[in-house]
Amino acid sequence: MHTIMLKAKLHMARVTHAVLNYEGSCAIDGDLLDLAGIRENEQIQIYNVENGQRFTTYAIRGEEGSRIISVNGAAAHLASVGDRVIICSYAHYSEAELDDHQPALVYLQQGNAVSHTSHAIPVQLA
Repeated sequence: MHTIMLKAKLHMARVTHAVLNYEGSCAIDGDLLDLAGIRENEQIQIYNVENGQRFTTYAIRGEEGSRIISVNGAAAHLASVGDRVIICSYAHYSEAELDDHQPALVYLQQGNAVSHTSHAIPVQLA
């Protein structure tokens, strides 16, 4: 039996481009992809903090060091330049893998610079 778990997250990325007339997908700075362990063509979920839109697409590699987050194709209707988004990928893990599983969490600040990384989401306090 396998369980779907969070694999990686880019937290509070800023959309730098929204390109309607493109084949689709989301271009992400290659350095950010590598840091998060997200592969090119991997399915991703994007959660738009500004407008509540949630959508599925796939990652494509953007220029390394560019800090690009480009929402393309039909999804460009769901995000605007400057919007804060959370980009997540998920994977199937066996029961044996669950004990040691830790997602790659990359926290971004202004300009999509990396603030810090982690492998555990903080406990939410009441």
